[in-house]
Amino acid sequence: MNVLVIGSGAVGSFYGSLLARQGADVSMMARSDYEHVKLHGIDIASDTKLGHYHFRPRTVVRNASELTEKPDYVLLCIKVVEHADRVGLLKDAVGPETSIVLISNGIDIEDEIAKAFPNNELISGLAFICVTRTAPGKIWHQAYGRLALGNYPQGVSEKARALCSMFERSGITCVASEDIVAARWQKCVWNAPFNPLSVLSGGLSTNDILSTQEPFVRAIMEEVCRIAEATGHPLPPDTVDKNIESTYKMPPYKTSMLVDFEAGRPMETEAILGNAVRVGRKAGVPIPHLESVYALMKLRELRRRAE
Repeated sequence: MNVLVIGSGAVGSFYGSLLARQGADVSMMARSDYEHVKLHGIDIASDTKLGHYHFRPRTVVRNASELTEKPDYVLLCIKVVEHADRVGLLKDAVGPETSIVLISNGIDIEDEIAKAFPNNELISGLAFICVTRTAPGKIWHQAYGRLALGNYPQGVSEKARALCSMFERSGITCVASEDIVAARWQKCVWNAPFNPLSVLSGGLSTNDILSTQEPFVRAIMEEVCRIAEATGHPLPPDTVDKNIESTYKMPPYKTSMLVDFEAGRPMETEAILGNAVRVGRKAGVPIPHLESVYALMKLRELRRRAE
């Protein structure tokens, strides 16, 4: 299996390393970490049974045009933020038989890629994980790691199943989902409250937010579930309870949106919140809590630009 991972952040580095440990030829396209990763590779410090280990990609490139062959899979592991040129990053990486794998947060993020590469298989993926890049080439895996993969807009191909099997053998759970859009809504149930509230609260951890504002968190989660159901992707009835329970069990966690905010980087406000709000409005679902959090995040972004 020949794999190119685009993005040397926490998610790309972690999941790329798991494939490499199972014998895949994994190359990486890196930007800010390029020199470090090329010279030293990547250190993964996992608090789980995976332990601590070192990952050295087969090749590290700045641009996919530097590769000598087209990969079987391209894992696009970058955040869906304003000015992120996902199509441009993929352009030189994709060959006729390349499967594109998106491992990113957000709702309704696949259509741009599907239209740009209509002849390539598109596999959409969700990572349910607590993982952070702490320094160049340094990844801290705190908890979880489950993946959900499925073809967009629906179904599971043989190549998707093969990728799932390799991840399973690496020691994490990887679910092949026939309805990956529903899986995206399931991930949004957690992301919609905790990512923005961690920013709006001034940097509180997930545990602090939940232990003091559980009714508010539940209200946001329930609105996301109602949008999913109204759009033909009903979630299990215990979805909210399971998300609340698992969050209480996880270590206090600094969300990816908070990490980006503190570093002065663009946040996934539109991918996680804006798209969900627009879908909810179009479906005629009352979502007052979700709309309020989205409006406050847009004000926070406006203040950031003024600063």
